[in-house]
Formats: sequence, structure tokens, C-alpha cells
Amino acid sequence: MKKLNLLHIRSVCVYLFILGFLFTACNNSASKDKTTKTDTEEVKKVNDILWNVKAIAPDGKSLEVKGFNEKGESIDIKAVQNADQTSFLDVNAIENGNKFPVKLLVSKTQFSPVTAITNTGDTYELKAITPEGEKLDVKGVARFGYVVMIKAITKEGEFYGVKAISPTGELNDIKGIKINFQDREMSLKGLNIHAHVKAMHPAANEDDLEIPVKKKKKKVKKGEKEKSDFERIIWNIKAVTPDGNNLDIKAFDPEGNTFDVKATQDSKQHSFLNIKVLVEGGELPVKIMQSTYEYAPIKAIGTDGTLYDIKAITDNKEKLDVKGISRSGNIIHVKAVNDNGELFAVKAFAPDGKLNAVKGVKIFKREVELKIQGNPVYAHLKAINE
Repeated sequence: MKKLNLLHIRSVCVYLFILGFLFTACNNSASKDKTTKTDTEEVKKVNDILWNVKAIAPDGKSLEVKGFNEKGESIDIKAVQNADQTSFLDVNAIENGNKFPVKLLVSKTQFSPVTAITNTGDTYELKAITPEGEKLDVKGVARFGYVVMIKAITKEGEFYGVKAISPTGELNDIKGIKINFQDREMSLKGLNIHAHVKAMHPAANEDDLEIPVKKKKKKVKKGEKEKSDFERIIWNIKAVTPDGNNLDIKAFDPEGNTFDVKATQDSKQHSFLNIKVLVEGGELPVKIMQSTYEYAPIKAIGTDGTLYDIKAITDNKEKLDVKGISRSGNIIHVKAVNDNGELFAVKAFAPDGKLNAVKGVKIFKREVELKIQGNPVYAHLKAINE
């Protein structure tokens, strides 16, 4: 009996030891999983990288650009990189860690003021500062399609380019971007906004574009575009397979009718182009829609709110979804997706061989950019210079 009791005690001890070991192992495993998850989240965080905004004189010297209010008080102006992409950056005024948008204002004169607007509606006009302390106006000097060229202007009327320069020496152009073709984009703190100021990758031809001589601004009726002598250029939109095969991209209405999807170049600039669905008697905007799905749907929106599917067509007539796949800062990466989950890049091809990337762009921080016929838009589909 005593022997049996000893055996029983030993069995209980072994059992308790095993339980303790398993408990410790489970705790360690859980702790390890938690740490790994936290580490992964930390890796995904990207600290803001501030690019300096400078005007570049003909001799290569850089002039600091700052915002000044009516009292002469200044505020720093920076381009802000908050992701791994550098092709479409916000330009902000920064004070005590707070960021304020920089916009082009609607103007009755030839040149449009470039202005930082605080949360309280205070305004700071951008100026470039010479070594002698002279303040040069920074203005929107000419509009080409949906892009407004921004320059510093000397008293002699010379134009200096305005650039964003990264800590590693990368260079972006500072320009105004328009989503709406009308003169007025929106209202902010009671001010009429003409365009949104962004830092974008340099385009080969834009520094050489001729600034028009001073002329009286034409009044354009709402819903109409200002007439231009430029002959429109249509760019083809294609999905590019790994073997270099270009797939047509088409729009389909609910009845299955097919329509062309094109990028439209309506001026000499080609760094920021609209993408439209061409229908009889008009053009439809193409947008990335707000969605809870993993990949965001891309749709054309009819005048009555009807949604058109956007598909890439394979050689065997298979239809591949075209989706917003991932986001990097203000950019939404767009791909065609086959049944195996393979992703194909989407590009815009000019007739002369120039190439733009098809991307979604976000202007605002909010989830929904705007609503079109009740449909929530997450981002605007554009063909942009990379």
C-alpha cells in the first residue's frame, strides 16, 4: 500500500511538472506572437520625410520659400513624404508640428496667389527670399490642362522654377493640380480654391513650356471648357503582362455593352492626365470607389449614376478585374487581377511612345473624396508621370 502511494505521488509530481512546462511554453509562444505582431506594425510605420521647397535661380542658387502673413510673420513650407512613394506629395505649411494645406487661389488677375491656409482661416502667401532679403512672389503663372505651373517672379518679370528637394537630393516639381476643369475647385475657410499644390516627379517638357503673355481671363460658363488651339491626344490604356503582352482595357455597362477607356491629353503637359470612358455624345469619369473589399473597385460613373465595370481583356476574351490594390500615401496602385491572383501593371501609352503610370490619386485625407450621383469616390484615376 505504501509502495502504491509513493507511485501515486510520483505520478502526480510528473503530471504537475508536465502541466507547468506546457503552461510556460504556451505563455512564451503567446508572448513571441505578440512581439512579432508589434514589430511588424512598427516596421510599417513611416516617419514624415520633409522636403525643402526652393526657388531655383538661373545660376543654380536656391532661394528659400516661406509663407508670410499680413504682419510679415513667416511659416515654413515643406513637401511631406509619408510613404514609400515620392511621385505625388502634399505641400504643407508647418508650424509647431501642425500641417496646413497650400492652395492656389482663384484670382481675377493673370497670376494666382499660392497661399497656405491655417485651421482658423489665416493665410500666408508664399514668397521666395533672395540672399539680399528681397521677397519674390510665388504664383501660379499658367494653366495647361489640369496642371498649373508655379514660379517665383522677379521684379524684372523673370520666372524661377519652384522645386521640392529631398534630404537625399531627389527633385520634384511644385505645381498646382486640378480635378475640376472649372476655375474654382472648392471653397476652404471662405476662400475660393483654384488648384491643390503638390510636389510631383519632374516632367521632361514642363520647364520649357512657354508662359503665355498677359491676357484678360476669359469667362467660362459652368459646365463648359475654355476653348484651346491644342489638338487633343488620346493615350491608350493597357494592362501589361509579365511577357510584355498589352491587354486592352474596356468599360462594360450593366447590359454588357463595351466602351473605350482612354487617357486624354488636352494641353502640352502630359504629367497628369484624366482617364475617361468614351461614350456616344460624351465622356464619363473613372474613379476608384470607396469600398470595404480588400481590393477597391474601379468604375466609370454615368450621368445618371450608373456604374460601368472596368476590365482588362485577355487574348482568349477572358475579362480581368482592374482594381485599386494598395495605397502608398496619396497614391493608390492599380493592377489588373487574374483568377490566379497575379497582378498586371496598368499603363497609359501615347501615340509617340511616351508612357505614364495609371494610378489613383487622393487629394484629401478623408476616406471619401466626393460623391458623384450618390456614389462615394475614394480616389481619382489618372495617368501620371513617374
